[in-house]
Amino acid sequence: MSMTEEDLNAFKRIGRIVGLTIQEMAHHLEPGITTLELDVIGRAFLDKHGARSAPELVYRFPGATCISVNDEAAHGVPGPRVVQRGDLVNIDVSAELDGYYADSGASFGVPPVAIEAQQLLDATREALQKALGVARAGLPIQMVGRVVENFARDRGYTIIRNLGGHGIGRKLHQEPNFIPHHYDRTEKRRFVEGTVLTLEPFLSTGAIDVTEQSDGWTLKTPNGELSAQFEHTMIITRGKPILLTEVV
Repeated sequence: MSMTEEDLNAFKRIGRIVGLTIQEMAHHLEPGITTLELDVIGRAFLDKHGARSAPELVYRFPGATCISVNDEAAHGVPGPRVVQRGDLVNIDVSAELDGYYADSGASFGVPPVAIEAQQLLDATREALQKALGVARAGLPIQMVGRVVENFARDRGYTIIRNLGGHGIGRKLHQEPNFIPHHYDRTEKRRFVEGTVLTLEPFLSTGAIDVTEQSDGWTLKTPNGELSAQFEHTMIITRGKPILLTEVV
C-alpha cells in the first residue's frame, strides 16, 4: 500500500495502543495470577482505547490476547493456568483500530528468574535488534534469517523455524507472507520501502519447530524446551525502520 500521512498516523495510534497493552499486562504479571485474569486486563485496556482484539476479530481466537508459558512458544489460550515463580511468560497482542492493525509480543520472566532463562530473554531481545539492523528497503529479506540464526548459534540457542514475521496493515496477515528468522537460501525477496510488517525471532534452548496442541491453537516445543519471543510492527524505510509498537 502507498503510505499517506493519514495511514501513518493511524498505524502509530494502533501501534502505541498495542505496545501499551503489553506494558499494562506485564505490570500485573506476578505469581498467582491466571492467564485468563491477565487476558481480562488486556481486553479492558484495548476496550478503553477503542481497539479490538485482532485474533478474535479475524480468527475467532478464544481470548483477547495470546499468553504462552514456558514451553508454549505462541498462541497460548488464556485460561485457568496459574502463573508460577520462575515462569517465562510470552504476551502477544495484536489489535485493530479504524481498519488498521498492529502486532507485538514480548517475553517476561516471573521472579525469581533462573540465570538460564534470563540469558535466553536477553539473547532473544538482542536477536530482534540484529534483525532490525538489516530491515532496510532494498536489502534481501534473507539477511534477517542469516544474522538472527548466526547470533543465536553463537549464544547456544536454536531458532524455531516454523514461526516468523509477516506483513500487516489493513489486514492482520498480508504480503509479505512468512518472513523466516533462520537462514533460508531459497528466500529471494527484498524489503520494499513503505511496507508494514513484523519481525519476531523465537529463540529456544533446543527446539527447531513447534507443534499445535489439542486445543487447536497453542504451539509448544516438542520436548519441553523453553522459548522466548520479541516482536515489533514496523514500517520499512531506506534507513532504520519506524517501530510502531515500541513504547518509550
